[in-house]
Amino acid sequence: MCIDYRQLNKLKGAIVFSKIDLRSDSDVPKTTFRTRYKHYEYLVMPFGLMNAPAVFMDLMNWIFRPYLDRFVVVFIDDILIYSCDESEHAEHLRILFAKFSKCEFWLREVSFLGHIVSATSIRVDPRKISAIIDWKPPRNVSEVRSFLGLVGYYRRFMKGFSMIATLMTRLLQKDDKFEWSVNYQQSFEQLKALLTEAPVDTSLNGLGSVLMQEGKVVAYASRQLKSHEKNYPTHDLELAAIVFALKIWCHLLFGEKWHTYTNHKSLKYLMTQKDLNLRQ
Repeated sequence: MCIDYRQLNKLKGAIVFSKIDLRSDSDVPKTTFRTRYKHYEYLVMPFGLMNAPAVFMDLMNWIFRPYLDRFVVVFIDDILIYSCDESEHAEHLRILFAKFSKCEFWLREVSFLGHIVSATSIRVDPRKISAIIDWKPPRNVSEVRSFLGLVGYYRRFMKGFSMIATLMTRLLQKDDKFEWSVNYQQSFEQLKALLTEAPVDTSLNGLGSVLMQEGKVVAYASRQLKSHEKNYPTHDLELAAIVFALKIWCHLLFGEKWHTYTNHKSLKYLMTQKDLNLRQ
C-alpha cells in the first residue's frame, strides 16, 4: 500500500495556521425523523446517509477549488488555512466564512487530521498517541481491525510497521479462530511502543526503509514480503528494499540529488556486472 502524503507535505514553508470548522447549514431540517417520543434532527452530517461523505467532500472541493493547494486544505468540514507570513494570512482569512466559536486563528502549530503541523515539522498528535497507548487488548477480529487501521494511519512514523504487524494481520483471516496469545500481545505492545519512540538489516518477513533529510527522519516505509520474495537470496532482498523505497518516495526524489545507504556490500558488486538476471 502506498499512502500519498503530498497534500500534507505542501504545508512546508507555512508559519501561520488557522483551523476552521464549518457552521451548521439550513439543510438540518431535511434529516428530521420521528420516534414515538418526539421528532429529532441531525446537527451534523450522519454517515448513514448513502454517499453523504463523498458527495459533501466533492462539494467542498468544488467550492474551494480556486484556493486548494494554494493556501487551503479541506477534509469534510475541517478547513486548514496556511500562509507564509501574517499579512498574507490576514488576506486569506478574509476570503472564508466560519463559525468563530469553533475556529482557531494565528497558530504557530495546528492539529489537523491527527497530525501536529508547524513550520518545521509534521508529527503525530499526542492525543492520538495517548489513545493508542491506552488501547486495551483486542477481544475480537473487529477490534483488531480497528487497532491496525489506527496505527496504520501513522505507519510513516513507525519503523518496520509491516514486519511487526504481520502476526496480528493473521487474526483477520476469516477461517481462523480468534485466540489472543502471548505472541499477539507482544506484537500489540510493540506497535504501541513504536509511536512513543521519537533506522535496517535484511529480514525474511518484510522490507523496510527510512527517508531522511539532514540527519532527521522524514518518514518510514515497510511492507510484508510476498510469497515468492521469501525465496530471494540476501542481495536480491536488499535490492528489493531499495526499489521499494524509490517507488514509495519517487515524487520526493525525482529531479533531486540523493544518496542510498545500505550495509550490504554485494550490491556494489552488481553494479560492475555485465550480465544480470531479469529481477536485477
